[in-house]
Amino acid sequence: MRKYVAEMIGTFTMVFCGTGAMVIDQQSGGAVTHVGVAITWGLIVMVMIYCLGNISGAHMNPAVSIAFTVAGRFKAKLLPGYIISQLTGALLASFVLKILFPANLLLGATMPMGSEIQSFVLELLLTFFLMLVIIHLAHGSKEQGAFAGQAIGAVVGLEAMFAGPICGASMNPARSIAPAMVSGHPEHLWIYIIGPILGAVLAIPVWRYLSNPTIVEV
Repeated sequence: MRKYVAEMIGTFTMVFCGTGAMVIDQQSGGAVTHVGVAITWGLIVMVMIYCLGNISGAHMNPAVSIAFTVAGRFKAKLLPGYIISQLTGALLASFVLKILFPANLLLGATMPMGSEIQSFVLELLLTFFLMLVIIHLAHGSKEQGAFAGQAIGAVVGLEAMFAGPICGASMNPARSIAPAMVSGHPEHLWIYIIGPILGAVLAIPVWRYLSNPTIVEV
């Protein structure tokens, strides 16, 4: 139960700060700026990893939890509880933002700026890169290495900075589901559920190949 509570708190804090920065940027006429939003995402992910990594692994992302399970580095029996905790934390954060900013239409929901397939491919690739970094740095699915938080937070911030204006750079089904459902805009949600999960899972065989010491180089 401690792990589930940690995942709920971590995901709540991440979504509240990340989508909150997007909402406040809109409400304040751009005071936060796109760069500020991207930095906020990266910093809050980094902070939560250092805060909760030794308790739950600070996944805060169903795609990451599913990929760890596929990799055999996370107990399958814990997966449903993790996903429920992550979705609960994200939904609570979006509901709080809805109460604080009732006039905001999207609450930080991710929306494709171009075609759906363009955003789908971007989300798949972004999450692939993110998971490749996570799986190489994590220890037993726990993101608590000395530099793990900095590296993972940097990847999140970097990807949000360059891809956010096009696809939203979600890389996280829970982060997209919550504001979409609370704001009433679930129309493109399949992109941000299937894309990140597929991208994270595809990173696992690549990680296995790169980490296999028995491969003979020529």
